[in-house]
Amino acid sequence: MTASSPTVRDLRDAIRNVPDFPKPGIQFKDITPVLADARLFAGCIELLIDGFKPGEVDTVVGIDARGFIFAAAAAMRLNAGFVPVRKQGKLPFDTHEQSYDLEYGSNTIAIHIDAVKPGSRVLLIDDLLATGGTAEAAAILLQKVGAKILEAAFFIELADLKGRERIVHCPVRSLIVY
Repeated sequence: MTASSPTVRDLRDAIRNVPDFPKPGIQFKDITPVLADARLFAGCIELLIDGFKPGEVDTVVGIDARGFIFAAAAAMRLNAGFVPVRKQGKLPFDTHEQSYDLEYGSNTIAIHIDAVKPGSRVLLIDDLLATGGTAEAAAILLQKVGAKILEAAFFIELADLKGRERIVHCPVRSLIVY
């Protein structure tokens, strides 16, 4: 990064807090202002891939849906492939699936069975780490396909929800922690 590159503080300052969205009591962290600013967005990607150089990561995996934004840009920067982990029923080929619990119910995510080659070095990226269910399920899917998860990186982490504790398959790093 250069001297004019944004800092984590710059990114934090740009995140808009939207009270009571999508329901009363939720303080939604709106990342749209970061995405809309080319300098902030590029800086965010640089910070998410900090510590990795092109050639050190084979595949960047993004979690449906906002994780795709960050993971695809990171993959381009690292000269790596990009693989989406999607909600059940959204991928057209044979998949591995993993269910996880939500506060009220459950959900299932999927990855193509041939999306990541066994032994591939993977960087897992998502925009937000909250309860950790989705990220944990994605890590389990990556283990099913034989990937070596180098790290799970998140733009934002909501520490009170203790999602980090569920991700035991790899190191976890978050740029901004609330």
